[in-house]
Amino acid sequence: MTDTQRPVRDYPFSAPDRLHLDPFYAELRRTEPLTRVRMPFGEEVWLATRHSDVRTVLGDPRFSRAASVGRDEPRITPRPIEGGMLSMDPPEHSRLRRLIAKAFTARRVELLRPRTRQIADGLIDRMVEDGPPADLVERFATPLPITVICELLGVPVEDQEHFHAWSEAIVSTTSLTPEEIKQYLESLWGYMAGLIAERRVRPTDDLIGALVRARDEDNDRLSEDEMVRLAAGLLAAGHETTVTQIPNFVYVLLTHPDQLDRLRAAPELVPVAVEELMRYVPLGVASSFARYALEDVELGGVLVRAGEPVIGSLSSANRDESVFARPDALDLTRSTNPHIGFGHGVHHCAGAQLARMELQVAVAALLERLPGLRFAVPEPELVWKSGLLVRGLKHMPVAW
Repeated sequence: MTDTQRPVRDYPFSAPDRLHLDPFYAELRRTEPLTRVRMPFGEEVWLATRHSDVRTVLGDPRFSRAASVGRDEPRITPRPIEGGMLSMDPPEHSRLRRLIAKAFTARRVELLRPRTRQIADGLIDRMVEDGPPADLVERFATPLPITVICELLGVPVEDQEHFHAWSEAIVSTTSLTPEEIKQYLESLWGYMAGLIAERRVRPTDDLIGALVRARDEDNDRLSEDEMVRLAAGLLAAGHETTVTQIPNFVYVLLTHPDQLDRLRAAPELVPVAVEELMRYVPLGVASSFARYALEDVELGGVLVRAGEPVIGSLSSANRDESVFARPDALDLTRSTNPHIGFGHGVHHCAGAQLARMELQVAVAALLERLPGLRFAVPEPELVWKSGLLVRGLKHMPVAW
């Protein structure tokens, strides 16, 4: 079959169903690891499904994110994908990445662990005091990462009702209208610009203060617009996915009682368990952020020609049977786990260490403090979010 004869499939292949991964990915990994797909918006694109090919798309400099600028990028969102760091290649990307990297080193993040646990315990204290049932999303999963990123950046946590709502614009597909997305993004940027203006009057040692100093001491390192959008992106990305993943992880644990019992009996497994949950949970509704080939590249048995876009499915890669034994099984003792749940290459999640630590603290605190944690409604009655780039529970009533 020549490349021009390959079928072009509509993608995503199916509507998201809780945290189930469409079995068609497994078939493609076996029979057609690089396949042509048509997303709801934008040009046709190659989809990579195998672990090795996805890593190549994400990590090989022959594939460019910057080349997406000005193209009708394949996507599931009506609007073009917002630019910023995610639409840059080195060295421009490296310039911005270096400005924030020091805040997210493993050592710096470990220093935040005791405070994160203190926040988690305080939230659980208030849940216990009020008694069950409680919405884990509202009472625990949302305020925990928001409080941590606010303290790291220097953002008033009391403003969370506003910026958490505005942050939905970054992950919305159909949950917001194009007009609402534009309004929310402008509100988020305007809010951050106001905090930056305050730092110029009253300098601080937080991350926003550090960005302001980098901008004012050397204009070539950071433009004013880049600073505003970088700080706003850190605020949104620094909590949005973790807010979603905490309930996802709890959902998976409660629906795999044998694995949950094993973790309760050996809480020292929590770090390993978090890595397995990162591998197992298909967070994204579909792949996005296409890379464009800068030259002809052989990939998955197909010649991708210069100028053609490729997307890689992290969820499919994390279930690749050539890399993971029993990939569709949850194994909280899985010791070798080269998952790419945080991405790969130059765009590997800058806050991965922070997210890991928060997820470890959240899981450990819930298991320790609420050993009888369970759904407060039958599992089929749980309500899932829709119209977003990510899968997650809208509410999660729990008892203990």
